[in-house]
Amino acid sequence: MSETGVRTTEPGRRRPARERLLAAAARRFYADGVTATGIDTITAEAGVAKMSLYNNFSSKADLVRAYLDARHEEWLAMYRSRLERAESPRDGVLAVFDAYADHAAFAYERGFRGCGLLNAAAELPAGDEGRTVVRRHKEEVERLISGHLQELLPERPDDARTMAEHLAFLLEGAMARAGLEGDDSRLRHARAMAATLLDRL
Repeated sequence: MSETGVRTTEPGRRRPARERLLAAAARRFYADGVTATGIDTITAEAGVAKMSLYNNFSSKADLVRAYLDARHEEWLAMYRSRLERAESPRDGVLAVFDAYADHAAFAYERGFRGCGLLNAAAELPAGDEGRTVVRRHKEEVERLISGHLQELLPERPDDARTMAEHLAFLLEGAMARAGLEGDDSRLRHARAMAATLLDRL
């Protein structure tokens, strides 16, 4: 898996046009923004004809949604990889923070700019389906945290839900600051804060 959210294929094997388009769109959307990235830029970078784009996606909006779905799946894969090493519900919560740090550690073309999903959502109008995709992703992240906390606090479900919201806010704030500052130090600090909070439960 690459930072584009698209699976790579074996060296020497040409990827299908859809994969190349998604990979190119992901690079350009993250580096330059959704609005600033035109169809011509994406097709040129992907090395495909414009008609190929419309054979695979009904519109630029459809391509944006596919990009957002791919970013979501990419993050889930990073989280699951971290979760495999977790030995306790506490570790499960911290795996969420670690997955965000893994995201920040990619070698982005123009540097780390924060959460690609939120960056895209900020450019989309209210009511856009893409914003719904991003909202569902953020809700899922909070549900994952909540699930681990409910294992940690089986007799205190209300406290688990409240703490999950608290940690989700901590994580999102750290991600926003990390994106502005262009490195993962805020995420590392947030993880340390989360660990301290968990140890006090």
